[in-house]
Amino acid sequence: MKSLNCIPLILTMLLCSMTVPAQAEAEKKLPNIKGQYIQPDNLFPQVKMETSMGDIIIELDRSRAALTANNFLGYVARQQYDNTLIHRVEIDFVVQGGGFRTDYKELVLDKQIINESGNGLKNDIGRMSMARLTYPHTATSQWFFNLNDNTSLDPGRRWGYAVFGAIIEGEEVLEAMGKVEVDFDEKLGYPTVPKKMLIIKRVTILKPVPVPGVSK
Repeated sequence: MKSLNCIPLILTMLLCSMTVPAQAEAEKKLPNIKGQYIQPDNLFPQVKMETSMGDIIIELDRSRAALTANNFLGYVARQQYDNTLIHRVEIDFVVQGGGFRTDYKELVLDKQIINESGNGLKNDIGRMSMARLTYPHTATSQWFFNLNDNTSLDPGRRWGYAVFGAIIEGEEVLEAMGKVEVDFDEKLGYPTVPKKMLIIKRVTILKPVPVPGVSK
């Protein structure tokens, strides 16, 4: 059975290489944009992810995963996912990103968030979920797309991995990502990194689609 518990070990090792003063200084340069203030009346905000393999439209679900969706929106609004890597691809399992820039430096992280894996959403194909450490409430910036119906990642007797969105356009892009060649990467120390750099060029928040008959 595949597990995501090994993923954040990479992040842990790299975090140890950054001094606390350096991280604090980097944090000061970021605007203090919080996801809960972005389209606060929209339960299903959408974002566009422009990648080196094509564009993906993702619909977030605040109705069931408000904390997780707002956390993700904060990183998007601060443009922290721009020019970052898809750093893990496992065939028929996951495509993961949100941790490292194209220069292999890590993102500046917000606080860890509460695990919302019990929200009823499943880690089905095309769904977007949060990666985390072994302990349940340790997700920060890293996320993954499910390439299969990964029932082993859903909650049961143990905490699962919180689903907070789904791809509504660009499923063919995700499918293509899931087939790229991978190899061990010395800089990241992980065995399933795309051999050809797979880049998230930009992630932007889309304006809400007007609902006929509903005035604002």
